[in-house]
Amino acid sequence: MTNNTTLAGRVAVVTGASSGIGRASALLLASRGARVAVLARRKEALDQLVADIRGAGGEAIAIGVDVTDQASVDAAAAEVAAAYGRTDLLFNNAGVMLPGAIEERRLAEWEQQIDLNVTGVMRVIHAFVPQLVKASAEGATVDLINTSSIAAQYLFPYFATYSATKAYVSHLTRHMRIELGPKNIRVAMIEPGIVATELQGHVTFQGAKDWLAGAAQTMEFLQPENVAEVLGFLVSLPKHVNLQQVVVMPTQQG
Repeated sequence: MTNNTTLAGRVAVVTGASSGIGRASALLLASRGARVAVLARRKEALDQLVADIRGAGGEAIAIGVDVTDQASVDAAAAEVAAAYGRTDLLFNNAGVMLPGAIEERRLAEWEQQIDLNVTGVMRVIHAFVPQLVKASAEGATVDLINTSSIAAQYLFPYFATYSATKAYVSHLTRHMRIELGPKNIRVAMIEPGIVATELQGHVTFQGAKDWLAGAAQTMEFLQPENVAEVLGFLVSLPKHVNLQQVVVMPTQQG
């Protein structure tokens, strides 16, 4: 672990922690002294992540959770409370990206993205906001950070449904800040450009595969660790400072 203990005493929850941005963020938060609860469906990957964190001198627990199931998310919240008392840093990061042409009418993929990227985000908020409010009342620094995407702002071929889900997340975040900011809870969103994660491996539509392959020839994609560093900066700011929206892009992405 590094000697940076700026997050010592804090309790962080990271959803979508089994890979990519979530995994990198959990490692970074733990390296800076936070106790981290890592949540995702793939428990074996979480167990390995916890082993890596503990092996480096950090503290973490792994909780298998399905964010498409409210009972599963509520149970995870209860487990975090039992282990660590309550959460004061929530990185609401689970998501899926399944681009496709609208005319192909891939309803199941539309529904999957909406259920995970929109309703899943809401389920996590439903489960953990009481803990964040409690932490704030106890005087803690408190953060709720949602992972959105540059797709919430930009227009990309074949990404209509995915982009719409991320636009929901971004606008939700703005509204939540109006409600939770007065309670001394910082609310923010990170909107990354193209990141080299396994999300791209889930893409089945050939047009989107070709578009992503072309993009890879013209630019160096962000790495998950780059986004994790942005998260680490946000949560390390003075308590009265809320950087509410951060767009982080590959230098070569227009």
